[in-house]
Amino acid sequence: MGQFAMRLRYLADRARHLSPANLAEFTDQVHLVSTAPAPVIIADMLWCSLRYEMGFRDYAVWDIRLLNARERATWMTHPKSFRITKALNSPTAKQLVEDKPQFYRDFPDVIRREWLDLRTAEPGGIDAFLKRHEYVLAKPATGFGGAGIERITSADVTDSDSWRHAQIEKDQTLLEEILPQHPDLAAVYPDSVNTVRLVTFLDPGGTFHVIAAVLRIGNGGVIDNFAGGGMFTMLDEDGVALYPGVDKKSHVFVNHPVTGVPIRGIRVPMYAEAVQMVERLSRRLPQIPYMGWDIAITPDGPAVIEANHNSSVFQMKPTVSGVRTGLLSRYRDATGLDL
Repeated sequence: MGQFAMRLRYLADRARHLSPANLAEFTDQVHLVSTAPAPVIIADMLWCSLRYEMGFRDYAVWDIRLLNARERATWMTHPKSFRITKALNSPTAKQLVEDKPQFYRDFPDVIRREWLDLRTAEPGGIDAFLKRHEYVLAKPATGFGGAGIERITSADVTDSDSWRHAQIEKDQTLLEEILPQHPDLAAVYPDSVNTVRLVTFLDPGGTFHVIAAVLRIGNGGVIDNFAGGGMFTMLDEDGVALYPGVDKKSHVFVNHPVTGVPIRGIRVPMYAEAVQMVERLSRRLPQIPYMGWDIAITPDGPAVIEANHNSSVFQMKPTVSGVRTGLLSRYRDATGLDL
């Protein structure tokens, strides 16, 4: 499929799945920074979806309403990211990295945690696993975006056989011990493992590119995902947070609302080690050159939470960063694609 046809197909699919509630949500977000009437905002969203291949959430989260045409053309978008995935990653990429049990079996050296697949575990094994861990995470074996993740108190499981069947019914078939995170990140927010997202590309010549680096922080829940209520900020090349945090609804957090810790200036410990680990992994998976890696920083070093063959796009709102241009050029320079 050609790039233009792929672009039209993606936009048509997104249009079919767009709900009036989401459209109203995005319009309300834009009203946080613009006094333009709703019909004007919606018309501009539609124009940008066609002219710049831009999703409606992209438009709302990145303050696109405030930007001129030259500035708008510099922003990376989720439809463009999807095109990179389809053009450059192997058709087997999803199976290789997003089947979590298989990924854990293939890369046990970077997982750094015990896990159990309820679909194949023996009852005695489940009991023993729960006894070893006061709390565990239950998640779908092939989920993404933090959907379906629940923290389980092991002592609450009194009948492991019936509980196992209930978990399978809910598609929460993967159990994991909860990784301890580095004290510096626990101080920011202790109730979730706050992770680094590294968006990377391994080019055909063997050069490894870190296109974007992001710190994701939980806020009131047990996961840090943007889609699950968490916030994010961008990191510099040394792993230092450049800006306040922003969540999915465009709320801005200068300090974390739970701990009071200032977001800007947070230094991710062992950041260089995390980048080096991801580069080594990328070279072990050359058939998936474009990847989004979620990395936890434990007291003993970085650990892979998951690998995403179709990474989300992270850029900071101009009203927060003061920067009115996006990261499209970094994606172009790394991939060589005409985006």
